[in-house]
Amino acid sequence: MDAGTPSGWVTRWAHLVAPGADVLDVASGGGRHARWFAGRGHAVLAVDRDAEALASLSACDGIATLAADLEGAPWPLPSGRRFGAVVVTNYLHRPLFGHLIDSLAPGGVLIYETFAAGNERIGKPSNPAFLLTPGELLEAVRGRLRVVAYEDGFVERPRAACVQRVCAVREVQAANATQPDAAEPLTIGNTPAGSPRYDLAG
Repeated sequence: MDAGTPSGWVTRWAHLVAPGADVLDVASGGGRHARWFAGRGHAVLAVDRDAEALASLSACDGIATLAADLEGAPWPLPSGRRFGAVVVTNYLHRPLFGHLIDSLAPGGVLIYETFAAGNERIGKPSNPAFLLTPGELLEAVRGRLRVVAYEDGFVERPRAACVQRVCAVREVQAANATQPDAAEPLTIGNTPAGSPRYDLAG
């Protein structure tokens, strides 16, 4: 939750993102994750309502920016735009859950981390509108994505907080009606899609 250091949850699961895949950084703020992914060869679209924060990313290679009101206006991306990863941290607007999932390409990875119920006893945010209820991220992806990892609890670093986080994949076979050709297996990250295996260590 440091303003400049990438989330450890994001960096832990980034190995599941296919090399060179496009990344959508939602509510990107100053762009800590956009910069991190761009530095690893990904084309990143950073979306935020803060045009000033986005301006700091304009000179960064591999990063495109989009100033948009994610809460008071329609979803800003065209229907059918897909990404190899969607990253969200320290941000919660529940009506976006469906859009985030729909923005994943087959094999795409959702990496999501934000504050959870219980944080009101520790600090900000304390408004329930910004705190995930127990199991809420699991319910948001249930039946649509395969959950690789999920946590809901207390962390001391980078500051004391109650958090909930998920890493989930839109599996190729679930997204496509046809089966992959056994001679040329599709891949999810570095794993053949015919028998997906999601390495739990980056």
